[in-house]
Amino acid sequence: MKILVTGGAGYIGSVAVERLIKDGAKVVVFDNLYQGHIDAVHPDAIFIQGDLADKAAIEAAISQHKPDGIMHFASYTLVGESVQKPFLYLRDNIVNGLNLLESAVQHGVKAFILSSTANLFDDPEQIPIAETERIVPGSPYGESKHILERYLHWMDGLYGMKYACLRYFNACGATETRGEDHDPETHLIPLVLEVALGKREKIVIFGDDYDTPDGSCVRDYIHVVDLAEAHILAMKVLLDGGESRKYNLGNGRGYSNLEVVQTARKVTGHPIPHEIGPRRPGDPAILIASSETINHDLGWEPQYPALETIIKMAWNWHVAHPNGYEK
Repeated sequence: MKILVTGGAGYIGSVAVERLIKDGAKVVVFDNLYQGHIDAVHPDAIFIQGDLADKAAIEAAISQHKPDGIMHFASYTLVGESVQKPFLYLRDNIVNGLNLLESAVQHGVKAFILSSTANLFDDPEQIPIAETERIVPGSPYGESKHILERYLHWMDGLYGMKYACLRYFNACGATETRGEDHDPETHLIPLVLEVALGKREKIVIFGDDYDTPDGSCVRDYIHVVDLAEAHILAMKVLLDGGESRKYNLGNGRGYSNLEVVQTARKVTGHPIPHEIGPRRPGDPAILIASSETINHDLGWEPQYPALETIIKMAWNWHVAHPNGYEK
């Protein structure tokens, strides 16, 4: 199969490309390198530097390479930033997504995978969060993904383009050659590892008085390789005639912020000083997604669910790449 991967120079996208190529697929990467890195792109992939805001650019890429399916990772993805800059997310994520969808439909693309978000569920009634949970986006970022999910519903109904929306919380971990390198970095595990690397003095935990076993927030951490494999599995099913679906992806259990710090101390051998800061507004105590449906339908389950394994693989990459993808 030939797959176009938007955002394929980014963290999750580059690992998906790596796994696709390992699986024998032909891959075209379309990325503007806003948050991506050219060195993260697999050497066997075709790379096109382009922006989805440029409709002619994505039109040319799809017309030339004629992919069977598209994996759409390219997006502004910071929840906090989306609250501060809602129009950036509600305009750019949606308009860019529409440019991609229109070009895909015009050229008869058969299958589309949307990298969605569990931020669709800001106030879940049940934990773990199932696909039947009511959708209440927790930010303009979550809203932009919800709108794209709705657009995909119409693409299927009107044009027969099958899709899968994969919703998850915190991607983490690394492969031997690809890891997390954001600027600015906002994710807990790489921030904790920056303390162990001597790049920051301490890590701040936002609140220790939640109704959780140790008082800190509990979150769902899912290995980036497991996410990539879920995308590939869903794509194969769609290209084989499967119906459109929406899946929540979870690790099977949650880990608290303090558990992350303690496990990182064990993995790195560094004391990793921390301090307790005030709660962040809007932070729920526990967020964990259920993966029962995708496990039942497609047989997918995490291969790297253990927090120690996740952090160890991330640590190995950061030690080997102390400046990220910079030479």
